Amino acid sequence: MKKTILFTLLIAASFSCKEDFINLQPISEMNAGTFYKTEQDMNQAVMSPYASLQALYNQLYIYVGEVRSDNTTFSWVPGNSKDMTSIDNFGDVLLSDNSFVTNLWNNAYNTILRSNIVLDKIEDVPFTDPKLKEQYKAEARFIRALTYFYLVRIYGDVPKVDHELSVKEAYTLGRTPTQEIYDFIVEDLKFAEANLPASYAAVNKGRVTVGGAKGLLAKVYMTMAGYPLKKGAPYYALAEAKALEVINSPQYSLVPDYKALFDPNQKNGPESLFEVQYKKGGTGTGSPWNNDFAPRFSNKEVVLVGDKSGFNAPTPSMSNAYETGDPRKAISMSDGYVSVPGGVTVNEKYVKKYYDVSFSGSDNNNNWIELRLADIYLLYAEALVRQKKQLDVALTYLNKIRQRARNSTGGSASVLPDYAPFSSDDAFLLAIEKERRVELAFENHRWFDLVRTERAKPVMIQEQQVQNGFSPSAWNDNMLLFPIPLQVIQSNPDKIKQNPGY
Repeated sequence: MKKTILFTLLIAASFSCKEDFINLQPISEMNAGTFYKTEQDMNQAVMSPYASLQALYNQLYIYVGEVRSDNTTFSWVPGNSKDMTSIDNFGDVLLSDNSFVTNLWNNAYNTILRSNIVLDKIEDVPFTDPKLKEQYKAEARFIRALTYFYLVRIYGDVPKVDHELSVKEAYTLGRTPTQEIYDFIVEDLKFAEANLPASYAAVNKGRVTVGGAKGLLAKVYMTMAGYPLKKGAPYYALAEAKALEVINSPQYSLVPDYKALFDPNQKNGPESLFEVQYKKGGTGTGSPWNNDFAPRFSNKEVVLVGDKSGFNAPTPSMSNAYETGDPRKAISMSDGYVSVPGGVTVNEKYVKKYYDVSFSGSDNNNNWIELRLADIYLLYAEALVRQKKQLDVALTYLNKIRQRARNSTGGSASVLPDYAPFSSDDAFLLAIEKERRVELAFENHRWFDLVRTERAKPVMIQEQQVQNGFSPSAWNDNMLLFPIPLQVIQSNPDKIKQNPGY
């Protein structure tokens, strides 16, 4: 139906009653319209955009952040699923009616809708504590900014929606220029930075803090400095300054053991700036990745409970990117498994970073770490190198990542020696790129790193040649963006035009 096409505007926000922050149980849609009366109502209302993030991180962001890159592929696809293979294989035609591309758009705008509902309704609700009202607004604006940050990197120009729209308004919207979307993101994050607390009591652990806003702002500035806006040195300086604020905060420190970062019993730890919250137990809020990433035809050698889907499998080049003895490899992935029964070695790579024993089906306890301190260290080092300043400091922060890695479970003093000073800035930047790849593997960073640094073309041509016989002459920079969903264009063809090449 036409009314459901654009932005899923008629999908009502679901709100949460809570014993703690991650018990996300929606109340009925019928009650939502008369729900906004008290501070407590708004506290539950602001849970809705948080909950909405789960649908985006379950699979959709993984497809565009990892499978699109040289990090992962599909070890198994159901039937002849062009929707999946065309994201992975640049030789296949990525169509505008791709179900994953469409679902990502709809779920992202649903998340924005939920944030906007909070921002629209909260002004009429009396608060005894004005700071608390600003905090709730800041949380909604952070989630809106985070969602737009994904949208603008995936689709380019996208409609800017800053309030709850009527259906009539929705059909008047066109695409907003990328620069204006980034300005909007920065404005939201600056408000969030000014109004979020540094931490929360245990019952609210997992809500975004000022550190999360600063960290995301640093990342946004780094992206604005690179492709496609190419704002250069002034924005690398902004990223440097904001990253340093996070680094200097006593709130954050590197977890001594890399393996502990992904322990589902140690969530929201001292390295984490922002995590998308999940909780297993049959409530519909568990995470699926341990099951989704397991080889499709494995038995209980890989996962003990639930199905196996065989997607997001590491590529050979990802496996080879780890230096010999790097403990992060064994923690993050495996090159195969030994079948039971049979004892046969099956050479099928899979991600093991998100291991947990499912409650049932695909119901695990892992959070998704969207921002963490190691990411900020590496962005800080890169920002310094790109400004050709304090190269010794940049080297220090690059080596801090390697030091933590070699001291982690399975490491030793003989592996991952510190980098020596580099002979050129280009060599330094390639080392940072490599370290980001192995440190942040399978965390949705790789594709966006390649695009912003203008490394996607050479890296992906080489990867696609090896994996799919892709011809370098077939590369087109249009591949750096995804198509606008066909349904969205059909809903407003005069205002919303397709990206070039689709």
